[in-house]
Parts: sequence; C-alpha cells; structure tokens
Amino acid sequence: MTTSFPMNAGDGPYSYFKNSHLQREVLDGSKEMVRDAITEKLDIKIMLSSSNTLHIAEFGCSVGPNTFIAMQHVVQVLKEKYHDINILEFQVFFNDHVTNDFNALFRSLPIDRSYYAFGVPGSFHGRLFPSQSIHFAHSSCAIHWLSKIPKELLDEKSPAWNKGLIHYVGSSNVEVVNAYVAQFEKDMEMLLNARAEEIVEGGMMVLVTPFASYVRLMGFFGSSLKDLVNEGKLDESLFDSFNLPMYFPSPEDMTKVVEKNGCFSIERMELTYPKSKLVDEADAKTLMINLRTFLEGLIINHFGSEIAEEACARTILKSEEISTWMKVNYEKPSQLFVALKRK
Repeated sequence: MTTSFPMNAGDGPYSYFKNSHLQREVLDGSKEMVRDAITEKLDIKIMLSSSNTLHIAEFGCSVGPNTFIAMQHVVQVLKEKYHDINILEFQVFFNDHVTNDFNALFRSLPIDRSYYAFGVPGSFHGRLFPSQSIHFAHSSCAIHWLSKIPKELLDEKSPAWNKGLIHYVGSSNVEVVNAYVAQFEKDMEMLLNARAEEIVEGGMMVLVTPFASYVRLMGFFGSSLKDLVNEGKLDESLFDSFNLPMYFPSPEDMTKVVEKNGCFSIERMELTYPKSKLVDEADAKTLMINLRTFLEGLIINHFGSEIAEEACARTILKSEEISTWMKVNYEKPSQLFVALKRK
C-alpha cells in the first residue's frame, strides 16, 4: 500500500497553487525537449485507427496551475504536428493521490482549454487505466516521491538508521543511500509495469524530475526541527524517526530500471541545467515558501501542526542566512529529462 503525500491544498498564502515557482521552472526548462520528443519520436497516425481521439495522462498533477500549462503545451505541439487531421480531439486525464485537492484543480481549469478534462484519483505506482488506452503520458516533479519511507531507516538496530538527518543527502552512511535506492527501484518497477499495460505500442511517456540540488535546501527545515530538539520542545527519538520520502534519480538509476523493465526504449535521457531565477538570485524566502508547500504536510503528519508551524516559520525567518549560504555554496540547478517509447 502506498502512502499519500499531497501538496498544501486550497489557495491560501502557503498553498501549492500560489507557491509552485520551483516546479514551474522545472516545467519551463523541459518544454523544448517535450516538443522535440513529440515532433521527432511520436507517430499517432499509426496508433489512431477508428478514433481521432488522443488520450493523454498527466501523472502527479497536484492542483495547478503548472499541470494546465504542461498539458496545453503538449496539446498545442500535437495540434501543430497533426494539423492535417481534420477532427483531432484530446482527452486529458489528470492523476494524483485520492487525497489531492481535486476540487481546487477543477475549479481552476482554463476556460479556453482545447481538451476534455477528467480526474483519475490513485497512486501512479499501480494500474489506473484500461489496457492499451493511453497514447502519451507526462509527469513532472512527481516520480521522485517514494511510495513509502524505506523501513530500514526507522530501525535503530539497522545499519541504515538515519539518526540526526531527514534525508540521504548529507549522509555519510552508504546504507542510508542504498535503502533509498532500493525503494526507488521497487517503486519504478511498479510504475513501469503499470504503464507498460496502459500505453499503446508506439506511445510515449515523458518524465521530468529535479536533481538533488534542491534537497540541500530542504535540510534547513531539518535544522529548524533539530533546534526544537535542542530547546527541549521536540522529542529526539521522534525527530530521528522522520525521513523525507524522496529519491532524486540519476541517469544511471533511470537507465537501470527502464532496461530491467524491458518494455520501453529510451528515446532521450539528458541531465540539463536550465536557468533558475530563484537560485541565481539566491531568493531564499521564495524558495523556502515553495518548499513549505510540499514539506509542511509531511511534518504535520509526523510531528503535529504546532511543531510543523513553528519549524516552517523558523526556516522562513532564516531566509537571509540561507541566501548567504546559497551564494557561498552555489550549485547550478539541474533536472533529468527522460523520453520513453512503448515497444
């Protein structure tokens, strides 16, 4: 059974809807590669026989607006490529966990959209669609979310016990990293097996995920929690049992899981370094608020709302310190783009 990790719902000051600039930068950084993949590698005329309806799946849609921008771009590129097909229609299936705020998502659907929209609740690590029903699948900033925390991290007697840290980044313990890798491989095996059943022969799946550079910034939330431990406001054992359920795959990680699955050909895989205004300008406050939108729910679930509020507020108050740290430890943001075709 998978665990749900929804983004902050609604449209409040710390909602994902109003604070997803990081994810927007990742999306914008992949647009041309998405265009190239569709233009050069996808042939829908082979896939469409009696119907002129193209089925597009968006995995990990959250609540918008980025998902709408991504889908409109995909639809527009397909329209431009197949302008000679008179009546080409599009069905877009927006997928996320059942706890996702689908009401917020559909309230903000673009009025001028050129596709029919559907909601598909459920984990993308399992089956969601009928066999051979999807022509194009897309996922941005989602596959790095693990279905659950590796159990080894929570066992004090395990060599992978991650005491004093909230993630594998920054850990010198190779067993911690191995536990994350093993969970990622299990999750991707489930995801690829499910998509292999659902995507038609010749259909495509594009996966975009940020690389681990952003995780170092998440560590500041860990520092705030550690401060609360040192002040006696938070139990140390509770802190030691908290780990972020994210693994940011390398090209080698992705190649391994795709080749093991055997149902997809790798049409393009590239680690790119798109421009990030937030990182380049060391805009720590905006970055921390963006990170809060998807970390706060995890912190609330583990520590309760009072500790979560204090930890998040403290981290945002450290923005000037974090900005200085970013300038000294500048790391160009990177993201992994993967285009797969169903064999």
